[in-house]
Amino acid sequence: MNHTPTSSAMPILWLAGSTRPTTPTSRSMHKTSLLLVALLAVMTGAELATAQEAPAALTTIRNYVEVSDRLTTAGQIAYDQIPLLSEQGYDVVVNLATASRERNSLEGFHVTETGMTYVHIPVDWEQPRLSDLSMFFDVMEANEGRKVFVHCFANMRASAFVYMYRTLVEGVLDEDAIGHMSEVWDPAEVRQWGDLIERARTEFSSR
Repeated sequence: MNHTPTSSAMPILWLAGSTRPTTPTSRSMHKTSLLLVALLAVMTGAELATAQEAPAALTTIRNYVEVSDRLTTAGQIAYDQIPLLSEQGYDVVVNLATASRERNSLEGFHVTETGMTYVHIPVDWEQPRLSDLSMFFDVMEANEGRKVFVHCFANMRASAFVYMYRTLVEGVLDEDAIGHMSEVWDPAEVRQWGDLIERARTEFSSR
């Protein structure tokens, strides 16, 4: 039986560095493979650049603080930044700011339109309540394991509530949790917020 390959036989593609002699057909295929590899590298680089641009865009949010890979606090987010949250894998957006026609009246619509969960707990800056904090704790516990973005107008309410959740519910040491809040502010300098933290420590210490 004749085992000589015919002209219709599948050409063999040798990898770079091969010591085997190449035929005109194999050289052509080798050049083609190199072009494909180069094209793939360009495409991968473009995708990587896009992935890196999204977090950079999010860091422009006022007082943006990444607490962990599953939890971020920040100030008010713009409507056109909301899709970036979804692209970065966030599952839940918790808004602790009071309602504002100019700043967040359509936020819930934009968040749910991307498929994320939206929770609004309007916290009165002048009179923050333990009942608001308790509701926030419930929301965070219900979404344990999901990626959560907590915000208000300036990341003061948000950072304080997250600080209390981490120390009073999750059991994180104060010295490990306070740094993320200290990047933004010191609640002890605002009477009603210093009082809230002290009351929360008494109320939820055994939660």
